[in-house]
Amino acid sequence: MTAGAPACNIRAVASWITCVVFVEISLAAFCIAVSIALRPWRMLAGPLGAPWAASLVVLSLLWVLPQMLPSGISIQLSGACLLVLMFGWPLAVLELLLIALAVWALGSAGWQGVLAQLVWAGLVPAGFALGLGEVLRRRLPAHPFVYVLGRAFIGTALCVFVAGTLFELTHTLLGGASLEHALVARWLMAWGDAFLTGMLVAVFVAFVPEWLATWSDSRYLGDPPKR
Repeated sequence: MTAGAPACNIRAVASWITCVVFVEISLAAFCIAVSIALRPWRMLAGPLGAPWAASLVVLSLLWVLPQMLPSGISIQLSGACLLVLMFGWPLAVLELLLIALAVWALGSAGWQGVLAQLVWAGLVPAGFALGLGEVLRRRLPAHPFVYVLGRAFIGTALCVFVAGTLFELTHTLLGGASLEHALVARWLMAWGDAFLTGMLVAVFVAFVPEWLATWSDSRYLGDPPKR
């Protein structure tokens, strides 16, 4: 009875790993299929082309950075909510896929680690950002303050933290840091994402609103007065 317990635990963990990987593959495949069906690359012919290419390079470097840090230090910036605000969900999904491929090519992590990064640091917070944006559009007035603070700042913190929490809950059986410590770290990292996203979106709204596919002058500022 005692000798069989470790074997049962090993089989249970292996079964859980298989289930988690299956869910991650299914979620990634679904998001990519929907994104491709919408053909969002047509938007790159306009003013979004240059910032899309620049963000692809910058986020690829930021995503591979955790692999280069000393052992025991894990800092992960998502950037997924910023991509949704700048390019919309479909184009953000394609960029996240390219970022994950770059991380896999440039880094040393295996495909399962890159897949988990794509799903939990990319696709899940991006999906939450899409849903939160729709809720705010329907429930709150169209005001720049709501857009910058609600979607870019507080919204990013919530979306990234919830996605990180789901990652920790699904991977806690696989070992690693205690759940309590992991969630504290996720909360702090989520606010790092929030400050970066909120600051950049505020700058873009003021100076280059054409870089924000989810922004509309007529919606958030009103139509200009007629002369």
